Amino acid sequence: MKRLVINLDRSPDRLAHITAEFARIGIGFERVAAVDARQHPDLMLQPQHAMYAIRRLSHSEIACMHSHRACWSIIAQDDAAYGAVFEDDIVFSAKAGALLADVSWIPADADAVKLETFFVKTMTQRKSTAVGHGFSLVRLRGNHVGTAGYILSRQMARDLLDVTAQVSAAADDLVFNPAFPTSGEKTIYQLAPALCAQDQFVGGRLPSLLVEGRNAEWVASGLTIKRRRPVTEKIRRETRRVVEWIIDYGRGRRYTVVPLDPPAAKE
Repeated sequence: MKRLVINLDRSPDRLAHITAEFARIGIGFERVAAVDARQHPDLMLQPQHAMYAIRRLSHSEIACMHSHRACWSIIAQDDAAYGAVFEDDIVFSAKAGALLADVSWIPADADAVKLETFFVKTMTQRKSTAVGHGFSLVRLRGNHVGTAGYILSRQMARDLLDVTAQVSAAADDLVFNPAFPTSGEKTIYQLAPALCAQDQFVGGRLPSLLVEGRNAEWVASGLTIKRRRPVTEKIRRETRRVVEWIIDYGRGRRYTVVPLDPPAAKE
């Protein structure tokens, strides 16, 4: 299984970081040159998925998608059944090397496995399957943002390439948002605890390169403006939330924040 790392040519500090991370867990990787939004102003002219009719994708988000597409193309053409994709700001669990050096733990029906956590609440099945080294797999049922670390099947990589051939979408929506057919119709697993997380959550040395552009689009869309909701609307929303919780519980699902397996080995 190839381990691909997306890295901008103008980010040698991030390349040094990720090189040290892979050295720490004892395995290698292949660098994939990221698509630089600064060098491709034409990206904003591309059609965007209808989901972004109000909050448009930023220049950097579109470039990010094309960077991931470069990795999907490699996986789609590879002989291996699976490939792993990482962004260059991740921090690994101390035990990451053992899983990333082997593919026997990946279920045969897996279209994708999310390896990271974004430390936000998401929905998973309560039932889990142990895969060794203290990790388990659960079916991911809700949107879990972030594409800093994941595994894709060769077929899903091909499907993602097809879907994004003519239209842009956020990479994490495409892979891990059930609202998209590319995710909602696939078998997606979550590794628990997570194998990695972005440094912004655990180290704070490497800030996200997407936040500024994304926040600007949120402001431009007007979605940051709070409006007072009628009491009847609040009651309907709360009632719907309770009903959905009951239904999900009956389906063996739960809301949870996926923890990160410690980056440092326990004494």
